[in-house]
Amino acid sequence: MAVLPAAAAAAYQAISQMGAQATPTAGAVSAGGAGNFSDFLTDAVKSSIDTIKQGETMATKQAAGQANIVDVVNAVNSAELTLNTVVAVRDKVVAAYQSIMNMPI
Repeated sequence: MAVLPAAAAAAYQAISQMGAQATPTAGAVSAGGAGNFSDFLTDAVKSSIDTIKQGETMATKQAAGQANIVDVVNAVNSAELTLNTVVAVRDKVVAAYQSIMNMPI
C-alpha cells in the first residue's frame, strides 16, 4: 500500500498536536498522581469527534465555495486519519476482549 505525501503530512500534524496536548496532562498526572484512564479516554473520544466534525464542516464550506481547497484537504485528511485510528483501537479492544473470553478459568 502506497502512502500519499498528504496523508503522511496529515499524520505527522495529528501526532504533533497529540503530543502538544498530552504534555500538560502528563505533567499533571505525575505531579498530582491522580491520573484517570476514563478521563483520558473521554478526552480522546471528544477530540476525535471534534476533528471529524471539523472535516465535515470544511467539506461543506468548500461545496458552498467559502473555503480554501488546501484547508479542506488538510481537514479531511485529519478526519480520515482520526477515523482510521479510532477503528484500529476498536479492533484491538475487541481482539483483547475475545482473547480474555477464550482464556480457561
